[in-house]
Amino acid sequence: NSVGEACTELKREYDQCFNRWFAEKFLKGDSAGDPCGQLFKRYQLCVQKAIKEKDIPIEGLEFMGPSKGKTENSS
Repeated sequence: NSVGEACTELKREYDQCFNRWFAEKFLKGDSAGDPCGQLFKRYQLCVQKAIKEKDIPIEGLEFMGPSKGKTENSS
């Protein structure tokens, strides 16, 4: 299931698309194209909305995309 109940079906659709592409194309050497990109974007927007609605703190997490103005730590 997804973080937002409304997003679960989108997650399943994306997972199916990705798994099909990975098995039928990528593993056979065909990495061209992005057949699941639009599904992923729809799912990502749904998850972002659910996180805001549930007021889930995500500070410090970068899974939602690159942070603008992020400083690199050169330890």
